[in-house]
Amino acid sequence: MKDKLLRNFSRCGNWEEKYLYIIELGSHLPSLPTGMRTPEHLIPGCQSRVWIVIVIDDHGSVQLYGDSDSAIVKGLITMVFMLYQGMMPAEIVTYDVRPFFDMLALTQHLTPSRLQGLEAMVRGIRTQAAAQL
Repeated sequence: MKDKLLRNFSRCGNWEEKYLYIIELGSHLPSLPTGMRTPEHLIPGCQSRVWIVIVIDDHGSVQLYGDSDSAIVKGLITMVFMLYQGMMPAEIVTYDVRPFFDMLALTQHLTPSRLQGLEAMVRGIRTQAAAQL
């Protein structure tokens, strides 16, 4: 999945196209069931409302579910999920996605509040994964 993201990002000619690609990614994020939109799944530190839920499947792998009220944030959620989906909780706790986001230059082109929200999402996923250990 990482390679696909890198490849597709590199095909975008400018940052406007990259933002449109991020929004397109978010449009493919499955809807989060209303029952999962609870305060315990709401990620603090995001300007937009973001819900993230971790479920461990029968093989011990993490399945991620999420949603946001912002199109671009839904795309960022999708990107984070593409990196973590299917990992074991211990792998998520130790895997640092920040260098990958640096390669995409997200840290240079997102607003400070969006960057803070992205960090909050990653922190929320890692915290939920650590709670499964």
